[in-house]
Amino acid sequence: MDKKLLEILACPACKSGLQYQQQQQELVCIPCRLAYTVRDDIPIMLIDQARKMSSDETDSLRK
Repeated sequence: MDKKLLEILACPACKSGLQYQQQQQELVCIPCRLAYTVRDDIPIMLIDQARKMSSDETDSLRK
């Protein structure tokens, strides 16, 4: 994921910054607990297609 692109992308639900999880190919919004899939280097930034994350998942990313 291009670092400059990651700097300008924001969660469509709350406008927070996103964390790129390379192994999972996801952009994660910790406040919303949503994970947006990245396919072929293209982020799918649709709220209704985002994966809902558990609080345990997001807690592990905060550390």
